[in-house]
Formats: sequence, structure tokens, C-alpha cells
Amino acid sequence: MTGSAAAGPAGTGAHGAGRERFLADAAARGLDVQIVERLAAHSLEEAAKILGIAPADIVKSLVVKHKDGTFLFALIPGDRQISWPKLRSLVGVNKLSMPAADVALEATGYERGTITPLGSTTAWPVYADQTIAGRRISVGAGQHGYSAFVDADALTAALGAVIADISDPN
Repeated sequence: MTGSAAAGPAGTGAHGAGRERFLADAAARGLDVQIVERLAAHSLEEAAKILGIAPADIVKSLVVKHKDGTFLFALIPGDRQISWPKLRSLVGVNKLSMPAADVALEATGYERGTITPLGSTTAWPVYADQTIAGRRISVGAGQHGYSAFVDADALTAALGAVIADISDPN
């Protein structure tokens, strides 16, 4: 596993704790991840340009709430959006929603923009869109200003993710 990051924040304390949880979980799962420090971006296209990748290779880790108060993660490529009908059908429920930012933080231990299944304070089920298969992707690294590169197939296998068609084009 590659855990080295570019020079920057120390990775300790409140701001670095998420990145440390991410790295510890990745190591425990035997994942090879590369953490990179990056500038803030104001759009998907800008983020992709900063990272030198296509927008589709930035994968959003969305925390989704069941009506019973439990959660799941949906891994969706940056150039696509979650398909609520497809995801509800796959999960076998008639209601799913995006929680408020404070609820997402409580459910995962991560702020919006840093959410990832790796290092989440609770190991919620993971559903990954089938279009990420076979690619090296960028995901949140648990801390603002950092991204992680990982093989999508290794990530979904390590997380025990359900891989299915759960997205639509933007």
C-alpha cells in the first residue's frame, strides 16, 4: 500500500483523522492506494483537470439513507448521477434519500466532500455502479484537499460491494 502524501497538513488532529482512518482501513484490506494532495476545485471538470484524469474517473462516494434510519454507500462516476429507481429496486425498498450533511457526518465520520466507505465509522453496505469496473479511479481520502487513487476492482472486492447498474448519465 502506498500511503505517502505530498507535503501538507500533518494528518493528525481533527482534520487529518479522516485521512488516517482511510489509510488504516485500506491497509487492513490490503489495498494499494495512492494519496495525493490537491488544490480545491469548484467543479467536476476542474477537479479532473487538477488530477489529470477524466471526469468519469472521479468516483463520488454518496451516503444514502434508508427510511429505517440505516445507510448505504453508492459509488457513482463523476460524469453520472445516481438512478433512484434502479438503486431502490436493487436494494428492495421504495424509499431512499440523501441525508442532511450533519446526518451524513454522524453516519460515516466524514464531512461531505470527503466521504468514503474506507474508514467510515460504520461499515455500511456498498453498491458500486458497474461503469467503474476495470478502471483506476480517484475517490475521497477522508480529508478535504486530498484524493486517493485505487483500482476500482480491488476496491469493490475489498468492500464486498454489490456491482450493478445504479446510475444514469448527467
